[in-house]
Formats: sequence, structure tokens, C-alpha cells
Amino acid sequence: QVQLMESGGGSEQVGRSLRLSCVASGFTDRDYYMAWFRQTPGNQREGVAIFSTGTQSIYYRDVVEGRFTIPQDGAKRTLYLQMDTLKPEDTAMYYCAAVAGYCSRAWLDVPAMFRHWGQGTQVTVSS
Repeated sequence: QVQLMESGGGSEQVGRSLRLSCVASGFTDRDYYMAWFRQTPGNQREGVAIFSTGTQSIYYRDVVEGRFTIPQDGAKRTLYLQMDTLKPEDTAMYYCAAVAGYCSRAWLDVPAMFRHWGQGTQVTVSS
């Protein structure tokens, strides 16, 4: 059974940094895609970044590109999200997601394509 466990959320001030972690277990596929999504009350869940464990490709949502990065984990079992230069609009519940097989950049807007989800970790950015 695939399990995803997020950690690292919290409260931070504008311009500061946070790093989220997602530990994955139970995968039987050699390669798969992992992603970070975020959601605010009343809004649809949106993809922040997608990472391929096979090709090492990364897709970022435009509004976070240049501020958010995914540091590499050689063991391929932990997905990080390094969030720099935080803004108030980054405040959200952040979820780790994963899927085996095919994935594309367009899936940043299609959370339903991801089969596995973590419980989420809250990020709050204040000015």
C-alpha cells in the first residue's frame, strides 16, 4: 500500500523560506511521478510542481517558478519542496501526491490524475 507522509509546514514571514518533505513508501513501480499541490478554502487544489523519479524532469507552476525548487533525493523516496521568498498568497494546505506511469505538465491543473495523496501540511505566510 502506497503511503505519503508530509512534514515541514508552519508559519513564516514574507520573504522567508520553508522546506516541505514527503516520504513515500509502498511503491512497487521503479519510476513514478510525485507532485506538490496546494489548496485554500473554497478553491480547487492546484499543482505547484511535478517531479519524475525516472527522468528527473520537473514542472513548476508559473507563479512559483524561480522561488520554489525540488532538491534531489538520491534514494527517490523523499520529495522536498524548497520554498523561498514566500508570499502571503503561498498560504495554503500543501499536499504530496504520486502516480505511476505517464504524467505531463498539464496535470498541474488536474489533481484527479494523481492516485495517491498525503494528509497535507499547512503553510501560513504572514506580513
